[in-house]
Amino acid sequence: MDSYKHQGMRKLLVQELREKGISDERVLSAIMEIPRHKFLDTAFLKQAYSDMAFQIGAGQTISHPYTVAFQSSLLQLKKGDKVLEIGTGSGYQTAVLMQMQAKVFTIERQKILFDRTKKVLPELGFLPRFFYGDGYKGLPSYAPFDKIIVTAGAPFIPEPLKEQLKVGGILVIPVGDNNVQRMYSVIKIDEQNYDIIEHGDFKFVPMLTDKVD
Repeated sequence: MDSYKHQGMRKLLVQELREKGISDERVLSAIMEIPRHKFLDTAFLKQAYSDMAFQIGAGQTISHPYTVAFQSSLLQLKKGDKVLEIGTGSGYQTAVLMQMQAKVFTIERQKILFDRTKKVLPELGFLPRFFYGDGYKGLPSYAPFDKIIVTAGAPFIPEPLKEQLKVGGILVIPVGDNNVQRMYSVIKIDEQNYDIIEHGDFKFVPMLTDKVD
């Protein structure tokens, strides 16, 4: 159920995100439309529209709304963009991208989250292409992508993801150790050259490097 109360809470969240510097109206509109409480345990219902991260199981979290909005803004999405998402997680970021009319291919390596989100998103009317596997490898058979977003802290920028970008495409990825990461936009200039831009520090759960469960 998405009540008037929930909608009012989202309105306040959008106002807070504006005050924190998010100016992409399409991102803000998507966040206004999507019932974030549907992606959380009912125990967190009262805090669902606070700018907070929450545990979602398997040692993973649903990111702060500000982080979701910030990464989404960096993608500079256009209608119909083909987007690869590394780390489906709760599915909230996926929903934001799809609300912005992107075509989303999303990979999750935690089976419990993969199974849960594959059920939740269609119930809310979102039908991305779901994949269970290793995000470091991307999806070479579906490449190239207009945009790629990584929703976990990576120790480095994986080469396969850079290779799977279209020329002119953007990869948004947090890179660093387990405590703090720096957000980067990687813009593909041509097949050999990339423009890399830093965007400040964030905290994400680490991107897992071991084999898929």
